[in-house]
Amino acid sequence: MSVTRVRHPHDDAPDTVADFRLLRTLPEGPRRDGLRDEVVRAWLPMAHRIATRYRDRGESLEDLRQVAALALVKAVDGFDPDRGAAFPSYAVPTITGELRKHFRDHAWVLRVPRRTQELRRRVTMVCQEIARSGGEFSDAEIAARTHLGADEVREGLSARNAYAVLSLDVEPAAGGAGGGTTLADTLGGPDPGLETVVDRESVRPLIGALSDRDRRILYLRFFRGLTQQRIAAQYGVSQMYVSRVLNRICTQLREQALADAA
Repeated sequence: MSVTRVRHPHDDAPDTVADFRLLRTLPEGPRRDGLRDEVVRAWLPMAHRIATRYRDRGESLEDLRQVAALALVKAVDGFDPDRGAAFPSYAVPTITGELRKHFRDHAWVLRVPRRTQELRRRVTMVCQEIARSGGEFSDAEIAARTHLGADEVREGLSARNAYAVLSLDVEPAAGGAGGGTTLADTLGGPDPGLETVVDRESVRPLIGALSDRDRRILYLRFFRGLTQQRIAAQYGVSQMYVSRVLNRICTQLREQALADAA
């Protein structure tokens, strides 16, 4: 069950044509499993080379090699030597497709549309080419080389950050020592006023239905912040009278709002 390797110029592809033909004739069992494992091991270097093309994209090379190896097993099981094509012409697209699927399904921290992923790939390739030549890439330069529009270039560039994200517990790089400040500390918190939006919108028409005097007293107390004593002085009444008016108005508004909600 040994696999004969034939060294080709500039290539280390094994000669497994006879082994594939034998695999198709063998029944399930130890002999077939052993030959299948030998074929997979013979082609494993090719799978690893394909996986290497996808390194430095946010996934470890070891993980990519495992994906490629599983895809190789899938290719070995699905290859039909009687169709006349060489095994690499069948295996390479299979392995490449599984690696791309892995990135699409698992490597992206943020889910983005496939179109955006393709824009990212094209933009990244051009950026790497420009960087290798020692140049500095601009949006215009990327657009010229990729034949993409300005908006598409910006979308592709922004998607480059979708592979990995920073923890909110990390101290920001800017600001020196940081003093224990984390990214979470720089984010805004919930606006307490948002909790009152629904309530205020609910009572708005009810306030509009109040008498001019009641509406004015309500405005002075809760929107201008005047004390009951100052409001009483404006109207020439007692502070107790203003208190009773405010209690009546608030009770009326509350009951009407709850009745409308029900």
